[in-house]
Amino acid sequence: MEDLVTAPTPLDKRWLTEAVRLREEHAGLLDDQEANRHARQQGGDLATRIETRALFLAERDGIAGALRHWKQGARLALLALMLVAVFSGAGLGLAALGDGQRPVNVFWALGSLLGLNLLMLLGWAVGFTLSGEHGASLGRLWLWLSERFARDAKAAHLAPALLVLLQRQRLTRWLLGALVHGLWLLAMLAALAMLLTLLATRRYGFVWETTLLAADPFIHLTQALGALPSLLGFAVPDEAMIRASGDTLPGLDIARQAWASWLLGVVLIYGLLPRLLLAGLCLWRWRRGRAHLALDLSLPGFAPLRDALMPRSERIGVQDAAPDALPQYQAGQLESGSSGALLVGLELDDQRPWPPALPATVTDAGVLDSRESRNRLLEQLSRFPPARLAIACDPRRSPDRGSLALLAELARNAGATRVWLLQAAPGEALDSHRLGDWHDALDRLGLPHASTSPLTWLEHGHD
Repeated sequence: MEDLVTAPTPLDKRWLTEAVRLREEHAGLLDDQEANRHARQQGGDLATRIETRALFLAERDGIAGALRHWKQGARLALLALMLVAVFSGAGLGLAALGDGQRPVNVFWALGSLLGLNLLMLLGWAVGFTLSGEHGASLGRLWLWLSERFARDAKAAHLAPALLVLLQRQRLTRWLLGALVHGLWLLAMLAALAMLLTLLATRRYGFVWETTLLAADPFIHLTQALGALPSLLGFAVPDEAMIRASGDTLPGLDIARQAWASWLLGVVLIYGLLPRLLLAGLCLWRWRRGRAHLALDLSLPGFAPLRDALMPRSERIGVQDAAPDALPQYQAGQLESGSSGALLVGLELDDQRPWPPALPATVTDAGVLDSRESRNRLLEQLSRFPPARLAIACDPRRSPDRGSLALLAELARNAGATRVWLLQAAPGEALDSHRLGDWHDALDRLGLPHASTSPLTWLEHGHD
């Protein structure tokens, strides 16, 4: 169940692949020998192998964990913006009506409720039309807050990778558009809720005032704005009510209710409804485009990977279709596809006679003393993993990070693994501190180890 919750989505996989590409463009190719072998073993076309390699590197180097932190930060940033939108909308509604001690100027109230919203909507439409990939300020603020809340140094390439990935399919405007319109929709819902609460609990009088203009423009404007809300059942003040509101404060309850209904209807139709429709449109386009996101294999960062991930020997001829699921090789968990026993030495010098006398069922894999020999054995193990693997190490050497990483990788490609810490030659003694370092390092890797010969175990599978 946890894997279903934390497993990366298709967008996450392409996002991490893009982040790894940007990191390698800035810092050079990563140490990817094991990742390349893992990708070749999993199979698939070039795009699939590039993605598999990137996910392996992202998990190994902590980028996948940084992505999870970034997404948590994005949720916190979105929650903060939603709270700001709710309080801002409620504040607009409260400022528009006041405390009821003074009559409400309907057009001043309408301007305070819809003015900024309509101006920002017009600015978004102009920017969307002219520049296409319009970077809304609220959207950029959300990305900035997400990165700040993540607080992970390994997340440096995540935000640029997301923007590059989405801009390639022209999805940035739809994602940020859905965010912007959703926040404004929430603000207008809060404003409308505040209006309903105040109008239901206080008595308001509504007027309009002018010094230079005649009454007719206000009458026509009021009736024009109320035309669409009237189709949904909202009341519209008639001409007599409008004229009376311009002369004195109307005392009739029917006039108060008509103005209140008109104000609610205008806010709903011209403030909330456009944001709702645009948020729905952006969300629909975002989900539709997200399903078609794909890697651009023509990018320079992907071109050098073709030979490493698609060797010529694999690309020639007809290949079988990739299976739905491939086994994940981990130390001690290979239940199928493994057989035989293998003994290998790790950086043993010439002073020690090697190999020892082996039973017929145990294969000698030689001594790993060069990069070529390591890669050759790992390539062999990835194709033909043994059921039992014993690795002989010289405890006179210090357990450096490279040796420990190799031990871990060898163990992941065998059914069961044991480390043989060779005893000292006659007349010599091992350094107890260095031997303790070996024990601690192997315990952290979870590899069983002993100074006794594992040949009986290799031959029979038990001691």
